[in-house]
Amino acid sequence: MRRLAAVLVSAVLLLAACSSGKGATPNQTGLNDQPQQCSAYCGFGLTTPQPRPSFTLTDATGKPFSFGTVTAGHPTLLFFGYTHCPDVCPETMADVGTALAKVPVELQQKTYVVFVTTDPTRDTGSVLTQWLSNFHTADQFLNKATFVGLRGTEDEIHAAEAAVHVNLSEDGGQTHSAELLLFGSDDYARVTYNSSSNEDTAIAHDLPLVDKSS
Repeated sequence: MRRLAAVLVSAVLLLAACSSGKGATPNQTGLNDQPQQCSAYCGFGLTTPQPRPSFTLTDATGKPFSFGTVTAGHPTLLFFGYTHCPDVCPETMADVGTALAKVPVELQQKTYVVFVTTDPTRDTGSVLTQWLSNFHTADQFLNKATFVGLRGTEDEIHAAEAAVHVNLSEDGGQTHSAELLLFGSDDYARVTYNSSSNEDTAIAHDLPLVDKSS
C-alpha cells in the first residue's frame, strides 16, 4: 500500500470527507512552530513533555483497556480516527505500519499502536480488528507490534481526547484530530506527527530515541 498523501496537498486533506482537523494548536499542546529537522526528533518536538494519560475504553474483544496501565513503559503511538475515513486515517496508519517494519524486531515487539475510533457506531470490535490488520500483518507492513483498537461511548471518547489534549471529535466522529502522538518508555510524549509527507521516515527515526531501554 502506497502512502496516499503523496498525491494530496495539506488543504485537501483538511477538507476531505474525513474532515480531520489539524489537532490542537501549538498553544494547546506546546508544539514548536517547525520540525526540529532531526536535530533531535524528526517529528514535531513538544516543548513541554506530555505524560502518558490515564483513560479506560473497550478493546475489540469487549474487555476494558486501561491505556495508562497496559501501555506503561512501552513506546506507544496513539491516534484518534475512524475506519471509514477515506484519507487521513488510513494514510497515518499506513505510515505507522511502514515505520515499524523499518525498526528492529526487538523494538517492534515493545511497541503499542493504539487506535481509538471516533465512530463507535460503525466501528465494532470485529471491524476494528480487521481494519487494523491491514497495517501490521500485510506483507508490506509486516511487523510484531501490538495493535489495539478501542471504542466507547461518545462521552468516553471525548474524555480520552481531552486527556490527550487533542481536539474533540465532532460530526459523528468524522471531524477529528489528525495528530499522532508518540509516547516513550519513560511514559512521556515528546514528539507528535500531523500528516507530513515523510511521516513514516520520521516515526522510524524517532522510535528508538523514545525507547530508553533500547
